Amino acid sequence: MFAPYRVGVIAFGLLAFDVAPLKAVESIGKAVEIKTAVTGTRGDLSINDPVFQDERIRTSKSGLGQFIFRDGTKLAVGWGSSVVVDKFVFDGSNSVKKLTIKAAKGTFRWVSGKSNHTAYEILTPAGTIGVRGTAFDFYIGGDGTTAVVLLGGAASFCGAGGCRQLMRRCDYVVARRSGAVTDVRRVDRGIFTTLGTTKALPFLSGSQKLTASGGYGGCGLARAVDIKPNDVPKQVRPTPKEQKPDRDKPDRDKPDKDKPDKDKPDRDKPDRDKPDRDRPDHDRPDHDRPDHDRNHDKNDRGNGDRNEPDRPGNR
Repeated sequence: MFAPYRVGVIAFGLLAFDVAPLKAVESIGKAVEIKTAVTGTRGDLSINDPVFQDERIRTSKSGLGQFIFRDGTKLAVGWGSSVVVDKFVFDGSNSVKKLTIKAAKGTFRWVSGKSNHTAYEILTPAGTIGVRGTAFDFYIGGDGTTAVVLLGGAASFCGAGGCRQLMRRCDYVVARRSGAVTDVRRVDRGIFTTLGTTKALPFLSGSQKLTASGGYGGCGLARAVDIKPNDVPKQVRPTPKEQKPDRDKPDRDKPDKDKPDKDKPDRDKPDRDKPDRDRPDHDRPDHDRPDHDRNHDKNDRGNGDRNEPDRPGNR
Protein backbone atom coordinates (compact mmCIF):
# COMPACT_ATOMS: atom_id res chain seq x y z
CA MET A 1 0.00 0.00 0.00
CA PHE A 2 2.97 2.27 0.46
CA ALA A 3 4.37 1.70 -3.03
CA PRO A 4 2.04 4.10 -4.90
CA TYR A 5 2.65 6.76 -2.27
CA ARG A 6 6.41 6.47 -2.62
CA VAL A 7 6.19 6.63 -6.40
CA GLY A 8 4.07 9.75 -6.18
CA VAL A 9 6.49 11.49 -3.81
CA ILE A 10 9.45 10.67 -6.02
CA ALA A 11 7.65 11.89 -9.14
CA PHE A 12 6.67 15.14 -7.43
CA GLY A 13 10.24 15.64 -6.29
CA LEU A 14 11.61 15.20 -9.78
CA LEU A 15 9.03 17.58 -11.21
CA ALA A 16 9.83 20.16 -8.58
CA PHE A 17 13.55 19.86 -9.41
CA ASP A 18 12.93 20.33 -13.14
CA VAL A 19 10.85 23.45 -12.72
CA ALA A 20 13.07 25.06 -10.11
CA PRO A 21 14.50 28.32 -11.52
CA LEU A 22 18.17 28.17 -12.51
CA LYS A 23 20.50 30.74 -11.08
CA ALA A 24 21.10 33.43 -13.67
CA VAL A 25 24.63 33.80 -15.00
CA GLU A 26 25.92 37.18 -13.97
CA SER A 27 27.88 39.32 -16.36
CA ILE A 28 31.37 40.38 -15.34
CA GLY A 29 31.50 43.45 -17.56
CA LYS A 30 30.23 45.03 -20.76
CA ALA A 31 31.33 46.40 -24.11
CA VAL A 32 31.72 50.18 -24.23
CA GLU A 33 33.08 50.52 -27.77
CA ILE A 34 32.79 48.29 -30.82
CA LYS A 35 34.27 49.02 -34.24
CA THR A 36 34.01 46.87 -37.37
CA ALA A 37 33.55 43.27 -36.21
CA VAL A 38 33.92 41.97 -32.65
CA THR A 39 32.46 38.63 -31.63
CA GLY A 40 31.87 36.83 -28.35
CA THR A 41 30.88 33.28 -27.55
CA ARG A 42 27.25 34.08 -28.33
CA GLY A 43 27.85 35.97 -31.55
CA ASP A 44 28.53 39.55 -32.64
CA LEU A 45 28.94 42.08 -29.86
CA SER A 46 27.49 45.57 -29.73
CA ILE A 47 27.93 48.47 -27.34
CA ASN A 48 26.53 47.72 -23.85
CA ASP A 49 26.39 43.97 -24.53
CA PRO A 50 27.36 41.98 -21.40
CA VAL A 51 30.54 39.95 -21.13
CA PHE A 52 30.63 36.68 -19.18
CA GLN A 53 33.26 34.48 -17.61
CA ASP A 54 34.93 32.03 -20.01
CA GLU A 55 33.81 34.10 -22.96
CA ARG A 56 36.21 34.28 -25.87
CA ILE A 57 36.41 37.67 -27.54
CA ARG A 58 37.69 37.93 -31.11
CA THR A 59 38.24 40.91 -33.37
CA SER A 60 38.50 41.10 -37.15
CA LYS A 61 41.57 42.35 -39.01
CA SER A 62 40.29 45.91 -38.54
CA GLY A 63 38.17 45.32 -35.43
CA LEU A 64 38.37 47.11 -32.08
CA GLY A 65 36.54 46.47 -28.82
CA GLN A 66 36.76 48.19 -25.45
CA PHE A 67 35.41 46.52 -22.33
CA ILE A 68 35.00 47.53 -18.70
CA PHE A 69 34.74 45.01 -15.87
CA ARG A 70 32.76 45.34 -12.66
CA ASP A 71 35.71 46.59 -10.62
CA GLY A 72 36.52 49.30 -13.19
CA THR A 73 39.29 47.44 -15.00
CA LYS A 74 39.48 48.38 -18.68
CA LEU A 75 40.61 46.15 -21.52
CA ALA A 76 40.99 47.34 -25.12
CA VAL A 77 41.24 44.60 -27.74
CA GLY A 78 42.80 45.69 -31.04
CA TRP A 79 42.69 44.21 -34.50
CA GLY A 80 43.23 40.51 -35.18
CA SER A 81 43.05 39.53 -31.51
CA SER A 82 41.76 36.63 -29.42
CA VAL A 83 41.35 36.62 -25.62
CA VAL A 84 39.40 34.66 -23.00
CA VAL A 85 38.22 35.93 -19.62
CA ASP A 86 39.38 32.84 -17.78
CA LYS A 87 38.54 33.62 -14.14
CA PHE A 88 36.45 36.25 -12.49
CA VAL A 89 35.75 35.99 -8.78
CA PHE A 90 33.70 38.90 -7.51
CA ASP A 91 33.77 39.57 -3.78
CA GLY A 92 30.40 41.33 -3.65
CA SER A 93 31.84 44.83 -3.37
CA ASN A 94 33.45 47.00 -6.02
CA SER A 95 36.52 44.79 -6.28
CA VAL A 96 37.36 41.27 -7.37
CA LYS A 97 39.29 38.51 -5.69
CA LYS A 98 40.57 37.14 -8.96
CA LEU A 99 40.58 38.28 -12.58
CA THR A 100 42.60 36.22 -15.02
CA ILE A 101 42.62 36.58 -18.77
CA LYS A 102 44.32 34.37 -21.34
CA ALA A 103 45.52 36.29 -24.37
CA ALA A 104 46.28 34.10 -27.38
CA LYS A 105 47.27 36.70 -29.98
CA GLY A 106 46.80 40.32 -30.96
CA THR A 107 47.14 43.78 -29.44
CA PHE A 108 45.78 44.98 -26.10
CA ARG A 109 45.70 47.79 -23.56
CA TRP A 110 45.15 47.07 -19.90
CA VAL A 111 44.21 49.61 -17.21
CA SER A 112 43.77 48.23 -13.70
CA GLY A 113 40.60 48.83 -11.68
CA LYS A 114 39.94 49.14 -7.95
CA SER A 115 40.95 45.64 -6.94
CA ASN A 116 44.18 44.66 -5.24
CA HIS A 117 46.99 44.20 -7.75
CA THR A 118 47.45 40.60 -6.61
CA ALA A 119 44.00 39.81 -8.03
CA TYR A 120 45.08 40.41 -11.63
CA GLU A 121 46.92 37.99 -13.86
CA ILE A 122 47.47 38.01 -17.62
CA LEU A 123 48.64 34.81 -19.28
CA THR A 124 50.45 34.86 -22.64
CA PRO A 125 52.15 32.11 -24.68
CA ALA A 126 55.59 33.41 -23.61
CA GLY A 127 54.89 34.01 -19.91
CA THR A 128 52.82 35.84 -17.31
CA ILE A 129 52.32 39.58 -16.88
CA GLY A 130 52.10 40.63 -13.26
CA VAL A 131 49.97 43.72 -12.63
CA ARG A 132 50.69 46.27 -9.91
CA GLY A 133 48.31 49.19 -10.19
CA THR A 134 49.22 49.40 -13.79
CA ALA A 135 48.49 50.62 -17.30
CA PHE A 136 50.33 49.00 -20.19
CA ASP A 137 50.03 47.87 -23.79
CA PHE A 138 51.00 44.37 -24.86
CA TYR A 139 51.26 42.53 -28.13
CA ILE A 140 51.31 38.81 -28.95
CA GLY A 141 52.51 37.67 -32.36
CA GLY A 142 51.47 34.60 -34.28
CA ASP A 143 54.51 32.70 -32.98
CA GLY A 144 53.77 33.62 -29.36
CA THR A 145 56.34 36.43 -29.12
CA THR A 146 55.13 38.87 -26.46
CA ALA A 147 55.99 42.54 -25.98
CA VAL A 148 54.94 44.66 -23.00
CA VAL A 149 55.23 48.47 -22.86
CA LEU A 150 54.61 50.12 -19.48
CA LEU A 151 52.46 53.28 -19.46
CA GLY A 152 51.94 53.82 -15.74
CA GLY A 153 52.58 52.19 -12.37
CA ALA A 154 54.70 49.06 -12.45
CA ALA A 155 54.53 45.58 -13.93
CA SER A 156 56.51 42.39 -14.19
CA PHE A 157 56.97 39.73 -16.82
CA CYS A 158 58.01 36.20 -15.95
CA GLY A 159 58.79 33.51 -18.49
CA ALA A 160 60.99 30.46 -18.88
CA GLY A 161 64.01 32.74 -19.18
CA GLY A 162 63.39 34.58 -15.90
CA CYS A 163 61.53 37.66 -14.69
CA ARG A 164 61.85 41.31 -15.68
CA GLN A 165 60.58 44.33 -13.74
CA LEU A 166 59.19 47.33 -15.59
CA MET A 167 59.35 50.38 -13.33
CA ARG A 168 59.48 53.44 -15.59
CA ARG A 169 57.01 54.75 -18.12
CA CYS A 170 57.75 53.58 -21.69
CA ASP A 171 59.97 50.72 -20.49
CA TYR A 172 59.46 47.57 -22.51
CA VAL A 173 60.44 43.94 -22.66
CA VAL A 174 60.14 41.29 -25.40
CA ALA A 175 59.86 37.59 -24.63
CA ARG A 176 59.96 34.58 -26.93
CA ARG A 177 58.07 31.37 -26.56
CA SER A 178 61.42 29.59 -26.37
CA GLY A 179 62.15 31.37 -23.08
CA ALA A 180 64.42 34.17 -24.30
CA VAL A 181 63.66 37.51 -22.63
CA THR A 182 65.27 40.85 -23.48
CA ASP A 183 66.57 43.29 -20.91
CA VAL A 184 64.26 46.12 -19.93
CA ARG A 185 64.90 49.28 -21.93
CA ARG A 186 63.10 52.36 -23.16
CA VAL A 187 60.90 51.68 -26.15
CA ASP A 188 61.68 53.20 -29.54
CA ARG A 189 60.69 52.54 -33.12
CA GLY A 190 63.18 49.71 -33.31
CA ILE A 191 60.62 47.54 -31.52
CA PHE A 192 58.71 47.20 -34.79
CA THR A 193 61.81 45.72 -36.39
CA THR A 194 62.22 43.35 -33.46
CA LEU A 195 58.60 42.22 -33.74
CA GLY A 196 58.67 42.14 -37.54
CA THR A 197 55.55 44.28 -38.04
CA THR A 198 54.37 47.87 -37.67
CA LYS A 199 50.88 46.62 -36.79
CA ALA A 200 52.02 45.77 -33.29
CA LEU A 201 51.07 48.23 -30.52
CA PRO A 202 48.56 50.20 -32.64
CA PHE A 203 47.31 52.28 -29.69
CA LEU A 204 50.79 53.71 -29.23
CA SER A 205 51.59 54.14 -32.92
CA GLY A 206 48.21 55.76 -33.60
CA SER A 207 47.10 53.12 -36.10
CA GLN A 208 44.00 52.57 -33.97
CA LYS A 209 42.28 55.26 -31.91
CA LEU A 210 40.67 54.69 -28.52
CA THR A 211 37.73 56.83 -27.39
CA ALA A 212 39.39 57.20 -24.01
CA SER A 213 43.13 56.83 -24.41
CA GLY A 214 43.79 57.85 -20.80
CA GLY A 215 46.37 60.44 -21.82
CA TYR A 216 49.17 57.90 -21.96
CA GLY A 217 50.68 59.25 -25.17
CA GLY A 218 52.59 57.21 -27.69
CA CYS A 219 56.06 56.83 -26.10
CA GLY A 220 57.53 58.24 -29.33
CA LEU A 221 56.01 55.53 -31.54
CA ALA A 222 53.35 57.68 -33.22
CA ARG A 223 55.74 58.60 -36.05
CA ALA A 224 56.19 54.94 -36.89
CA VAL A 225 52.78 54.66 -38.53
CA ASP A 226 53.05 53.52 -42.13
CA ILE A 227 52.05 56.23 -44.62
CA LYS A 228 50.38 55.01 -47.76
CA PRO A 229 51.73 56.44 -51.01
CA ASN A 230 48.34 58.01 -51.79
CA ASP A 231 48.42 59.89 -48.48
CA VAL A 232 51.73 61.62 -49.20
CA PRO A 233 51.23 65.18 -50.49
CA LYS A 234 52.46 65.62 -54.01
CA GLN A 235 54.69 68.51 -53.06
CA VAL A 236 56.32 66.39 -50.36
CA ARG A 237 56.66 63.19 -52.34
CA PRO A 238 60.29 62.83 -53.36
CA THR A 239 60.80 62.86 -57.09
CA PRO A 240 63.74 60.80 -58.28
CA LYS A 241 66.14 62.85 -60.35
CA GLU A 242 66.90 61.55 -63.79
CA GLN A 243 70.55 60.84 -64.19
CA LYS A 244 71.53 62.21 -67.54
CA PRO A 245 74.49 60.49 -69.09
CA ASP A 246 77.62 62.57 -68.89
CA ARG A 247 78.61 63.47 -72.38
CA ASP A 248 82.28 63.37 -71.48
CA LYS A 249 82.19 60.04 -69.63
CA PRO A 250 80.71 57.94 -72.45
CA ASP A 251 83.36 59.32 -74.81
CA ARG A 252 85.96 57.76 -72.56
CA ASP A 253 84.36 54.39 -72.93
CA LYS A 254 83.79 54.69 -76.65
CA PRO A 255 86.71 53.93 -78.98
CA ASP A 256 88.81 57.02 -79.47
CA LYS A 257 88.52 58.11 -83.03
CA ASP A 258 92.13 59.34 -82.97
CA LYS A 259 93.53 56.14 -81.46
CA PRO A 260 92.78 53.90 -84.44
CA ASP A 261 94.69 56.34 -86.64
CA LYS A 262 97.79 55.53 -84.65
CA ASP A 263 97.37 51.88 -85.41
CA LYS A 264 96.64 52.44 -89.05
CA PRO A 265 99.61 52.46 -91.42
CA ASP A 266 101.16 55.89 -91.61
CA ARG A 267 100.41 57.38 -94.96
CA ASP A 268 103.80 59.09 -94.99
CA LYS A 269 105.74 56.01 -94.00
CA PRO A 270 104.99 54.00 -97.14
CA ASP A 271 106.43 56.85 -99.19
CA ARG A 272 109.75 56.21 -97.51
CA ASP A 273 109.70 52.62 -98.63
CA LYS A 274 108.69 53.43 -102.16
CA PRO A 275 111.50 53.88 -104.67
CA ASP A 276 112.75 57.43 -104.57
CA ARG A 277 111.97 59.03 -107.87
CA ASP A 278 115.04 61.28 -107.57
CA ARG A 279 117.45 58.50 -106.70
CA PRO A 280 117.14 56.51 -109.95
CA ASP A 281 118.28 59.59 -111.81
CA HIS A 282 121.72 59.06 -110.33
CA ASP A 283 121.86 55.57 -111.71
CA ARG A 284 120.52 56.42 -115.10
CA PRO A 285 122.88 57.76 -117.75
CA ASP A 286 123.45 61.38 -117.11
CA HIS A 287 121.77 63.23 -119.90
CA ASP A 288 123.35 66.45 -118.78
CA ARG A 289 126.92 65.27 -118.97
CA PRO A 290 127.16 65.33 -122.77
CA ASP A 291 125.93 68.87 -122.56
CA HIS A 292 128.77 69.67 -120.28
CA ASP A 293 131.18 68.11 -122.79
CA ARG A 294 129.71 70.10 -125.61
CA ASN A 295 130.09 73.24 -123.62
CA HIS A 296 133.59 72.20 -122.81
CA ASP A 297 134.30 71.74 -126.50
CA LYS A 298 132.88 75.14 -127.19
CA ASN A 299 135.04 76.58 -124.54
CA ASP A 300 137.98 74.73 -125.97
CA ARG A 301 137.24 76.24 -129.31
CA GLY A 302 137.22 79.64 -127.77
CA ASN A 303 140.38 78.91 -125.96
CA GLY A 304 141.92 77.67 -129.18
CA ASP A 305 141.28 80.96 -130.81
CA ARG A 306 142.95 82.67 -127.96
CA ASN A 307 146.05 80.49 -128.30
CA GLU A 308 146.43 81.08 -132.01
CA PRO A 309 148.95 83.77 -132.97
CA ASP A 310 147.41 87.07 -133.47
CA ARG A 311 146.74 87.79 -136.98
CA PRO A 312 148.28 90.83 -138.48
CA GLY A 313 144.86 92.23 -138.98
CA ASN A 314 144.12 91.93 -135.38
CA ARG A 315 147.14 93.73 -134.24
